[in-house]
Amino acid sequence: MTWMLIRLVLSLAFVGGVLWFAARLARKRGLGQSNGLVEVVAQQRVGRASTVNVIRIADRVLVVGATEQTVTLLAEVDGEMVEATLADRELAALTGGGSAGGARRQLVGAGSTGALAGSVFDRGSWGGFVQQMRERTVRR
Repeated sequence: MTWMLIRLVLSLAFVGGVLWFAARLARKRGLGQSNGLVEVVAQQRVGRASTVNVIRIADRVLVVGATEQTVTLLAEVDGEMVEATLADRELAALTGGGSAGGARRQLVGAGSTGALAGSVFDRGSWGGFVQQMRERTVRR
């Protein structure tokens, strides 16, 4: 029993040492560090393997589409507009909806409310989608 406890402590010490060495090596080579020049402002998954990213590089804000094979520049956006949108989003999150959610609810539909409005988890969006599919598939 004592021998098993000693082996356990030695094994944990060995694993801890390997992790410490790997972290020190990564820090020395500069892995995992950012100089603040490139920042991912927002990211939205579009498909299984594709995303749309808003990236700030120095004073430029770019909208980039990324898949497994390629990265494509979609647009360059005004940095002040992005800052205002992020501030509205934070305000809406703090107040529980607020003015920022109003414009989004108009786009999504009148039945969608709350923090999940327009997202995949919004029940109203799925209901509207199912209703549209029913209308398209009904035999007349």
